[in-house]
Amino acid sequence: MIDFGIKDAIDILCVAFLLYYFFKIMKDSGSMNTFFGIVVFFLLWIVVSPVLEMKLMGTIFDKLVSVGVLALIILFQEDIRRFFLTLGSSNRFTTIRKLFTKKKNKEEENPAVMQIVRACAYMSKNNIGALIIIERNMALTDIAKTGEIIDANINAQLIKNIFFKNSPLHDGAMIISNNRISAAACILPVSHNNDISKDYGLRHRAALGITQQSDAVSVVVSEETGHITMARRGKFIQQNASQEELESYLTTVM
Repeated sequence: MIDFGIKDAIDILCVAFLLYYFFKIMKDSGSMNTFFGIVVFFLLWIVVSPVLEMKLMGTIFDKLVSVGVLALIILFQEDIRRFFLTLGSSNRFTTIRKLFTKKKNKEEENPAVMQIVRACAYMSKNNIGALIIIERNMALTDIAKTGEIIDANINAQLIKNIFFKNSPLHDGAMIISNNRISAAACILPVSHNNDISKDYGLRHRAALGITQQSDAVSVVVSEETGHITMARRGKFIQQNASQEELESYLTTVM
């Protein structure tokens, strides 16, 4: 008789949830082919060693499997890091974390938000391409170091001047950290997600790439269409957003 209780059901559901969560993150990052390759390898190992009992091949596969955990950590280090980051920055855990942190004053945040919104509205109207990354819980220090350190107050005129077409800093991303412009002309990781529309260029792929590897929020102004797009957690949150929609969203994340 099989002894199956409520704890076993919860155990299975938890494992299924973790597998689904990790699967979703790898799918967004374009690592699915590598994942399926590893699955095929383990299936071959099961057939060669325990089933067919092929000694030579079995020995080789056994040696590879013995170091498989370390190899998987090295191979999927970015996905594993993103998994724990996404888990820790989810709404439920963020709510718990806020109980132990100082609550931000919304009135102090609004001026910075409005400066970004005004700059984006101007650049959208004049078809000036821009990519603004807003740091949240995960520090983007390494990304900021790839560009030019600015460390200035958030100002609409400064943002517009940075992304002006003839500006030496316009080609790249701006990093906003702790309600300050941290750096500009920064190089971002590019998303390799095949589901991204062909209409999007490198700027939009970079906006998704950084949100796949951190909990940052990306704001993109298209140079071709002038559309404002927000990205978070490896997805485009809203496309062709209005000035009011951008303001409302930034108020909730900054």
